[in-house]
Amino acid sequence: MRTPVTIIGAGLGGLTLARVLQIHGIPVTVYEAESDATSRAQGGMLDIHEDNGQAALRDAGLLDAFRSLVVEGRETMRLVDRDGSVLHETADDGTGGRPEIQRGALRQALLDSLRAGTVRWGRKADGARALGDGRHEVTFADGGTVETSVLVGADGAWSRIRPLLSGAQPAYVGTSFVETYLHDADTRHTTCAQTVGGGSMIAPSPGKEIFAHRESGDTLHAYIALSRPLAWFDAIDFGDPASAATRIVAEFEGWAPELTALISDSDTAPVLRPHFALPPEHRWSRVPGVTLLGDAAHLAAPNGEGANLALLDGAELGKALASHGDGTEAALAAYEQALFARSAEAVTYDGAEVHGIDSEKNTAQHMLEMLTQ
Repeated sequence: MRTPVTIIGAGLGGLTLARVLQIHGIPVTVYEAESDATSRAQGGMLDIHEDNGQAALRDAGLLDAFRSLVVEGRETMRLVDRDGSVLHETADDGTGGRPEIQRGALRQALLDSLRAGTVRWGRKADGARALGDGRHEVTFADGGTVETSVLVGADGAWSRIRPLLSGAQPAYVGTSFVETYLHDADTRHTTCAQTVGGGSMIAPSPGKEIFAHRESGDTLHAYIALSRPLAWFDAIDFGDPASAATRIVAEFEGWAPELTALISDSDTAPVLRPHFALPPEHRWSRVPGVTLLGDAAHLAAPNGEGANLALLDGAELGKALASHGDGTEAALAAYEQALFARSAEAVTYDGAEVHGIDSEKNTAQHMLEMLTQ
C-alpha cells in the first residue's frame, strides 16, 4: 500500500500534524504501536504555552476545545524550602499564559478532531528503508509494510525513523524522576495536599528536588528528581514498592515529612523515569521524502518545553507541506531550517537562566531571587 503522507507515532506532535494536513485537504495516515487510545496511561499535567503550544492548537483549529479542557487554578506555583516552609506563591488569577491540561485529555481532543480511520492502532514500526525518488517503505512488527511519498518520524525518543537521517542515539543525562501518585489527597493525604497547594509545588536542592502537581480531581502527582547514575537506580528493587520508596526517601534525610510523604505515602508503586537526550545541536542533512518532529528530532531532559515544541513542530510541518507550491522538498527544507533554530534555543524562566538540579544554585533561595527580582 502507498500513502501520500505517513506519520509514525500518535503522540501530540504527530496528531497535530495530521490535523493540520486534513484541514488543508492533504491525505494522511498515522501508525501507532499502542493497541488503542486508552491502552497506556498518558502522563500528567502539561502547561501549554501561548507562543508555541497554543499557537499550534490555533493552527489546528482546536484552541477553543483546548480552553474548555483547561483545569482551572492549576497555574498556581508554590516554592517550598526543604523544611516545608512556603517561600513564594504565584497565584493563578486567570491571566497567565501557561494554562494546565491533562495530557490524556489533550491527546483525545486531537484524536477526536481527525477523520475516522486516520490512526491505525497496533502497528509498531520496526524500521524503514529508502526506495529512491524520496519514497520510503516502513516495516511493522506484524510483518506488514507501507510505502509512502512523505515519511514523518513522530515516534519519540527511540525513533525507528531517525536512522534514515541521523546516527545519533539518546544518552542518559545523569538525572531521573521517580514518579508517585497520591489519590483522594484532601482527605487521605491532608498534609501533603496542604503543602502542594492548589497547583504545583517545587522544593529544589542541589542534586535533588521534589516537584508535585495537583491534577484534575483530587490527585497529587509527584516527580522526585535525583542526580544519580543509572547503576545507582539499577541497585533499587522497584519490584518491591515499599523497599524502593524507603530507599528514595533516605536521599531526603532532614527534609520535612510533608514533603517526603509524597514518596513514602504513594498510592502507586514508584516508577523510575530516566532522562535521556539527543545532542543539543542534533542536526541532519536533507534526505528526500523524510523528516522528524518532537522527541524524535530534539529529545531533551524535561524542561517544560517538550510537549509544546512537539505541538509546534506538527503544526509548522503541516503548514509547510500545505503552503509550498514549489514542492515537498522545499517544504521539508524550510521546516527543518526553522526546527533546528527553535530546538536549539536556551530554556529560560521569565528571562532568567534555569539551572539543572546538579547546580549549586538549584536552591529554594536562589529560585526565590529569580522569581522576585
